[in-house]
Amino acid sequence: VKAIKEYQLIQPNDHVCVCISGGKDSMLMARLFMQLKKHSDFNFEVEYLVMNPGYNEINLQTIMNNLQKLSIPAKVVESNIFEIANSQDKSPCFLCAKMRRGALYNFAKKMGCNKIALGHHYDDVIETTLMNLLNSGSFQTMLPKLKSTNFEGMELIRPMYLIREKDIISWKNYHHLQFIQCACRFTENCAICDNGGGGSQRYATKQLIKELVKNYNPQVEKNIFKSADNVTLDMILGYKEKGVHHNYLENYDKKKIVFSDIDGTLLTSEHKLSKNTLFAINKLQEKNIDFVIISARSPSGIYPILLKNNFSCPIISYSGALIDRKSV
Repeated sequence: VKAIKEYQLIQPNDHVCVCISGGKDSMLMARLFMQLKKHSDFNFEVEYLVMNPGYNEINLQTIMNNLQKLSIPAKVVESNIFEIANSQDKSPCFLCAKMRRGALYNFAKKMGCNKIALGHHYDDVIETTLMNLLNSGSFQTMLPKLKSTNFEGMELIRPMYLIREKDIISWKNYHHLQFIQCACRFTENCAICDNGGGGSQRYATKQLIKELVKNYNPQVEKNIFKSADNVTLDMILGYKEKGVHHNYLENYDKKKIVFSDIDGTLLTSEHKLSKNTLFAINKLQEKNIDFVIISARSPSGIYPILLKNNFSCPIISYSGALIDRKSV
């Protein structure tokens, strides 16, 4: 519920397609949506969808049994995605994931839905963030919602964004449930063992995070998650926006600091500044702040002027005190 509210994942009159892969995460998500629909303070519609990409009979039966045990009214649709993806020599996993996502959008749209819900959780988010950093040399995370670029009017949401995997496992064990894992042709031999193991890159990343939590910093998981919401663009070499790469040198020579009194009088070298003020200025320069206004006025005199002129730059008094606009 916290993720849904914080990231505005569901709006009144939405029609959400809950996509069930057959694993523990998506099955729990379906159960949660059943409760959410029952107790929500606004109206929205829900459909439950199992897209069969080509599971073998044992895996498909496991999914059907769990749907029955959990009383999930899911619609099952067929596709041949596994067959197509496994026929490729290069990047079959990438192709499979892309085709499955497209198929889910397609089926959901035919069902009259405007959103698809996937069961990615908190641990998926931090693992993906770290995998991108270590394997791709890029800083990007798994977002709580995305607009589809190929299906107009469609959106992907991740309602379990703030749920820890250990809590999902506790739910599974409490109810004595068994789920499939990936179940593609490459992992069929361990698809129903549901032990969280395997030799995948994600599993290796999961183990790495456990080691970091144990031997480096207990707050590692929290800090990885927080880092995606705490990016300082002034302190990175470059970034991409809408597919275009930007280098920090583009604006390097444009940055400047202007010292001025609150009434606009430019301060010159004749003005004597206290050591505290000089220290504060140096700290702001390190952060590449563009403009700094230094005022001789007391904070009580500054606040009304801030409100009137809507200054967006940091303000330092002659004493060196940094005036926080959030307190205005």
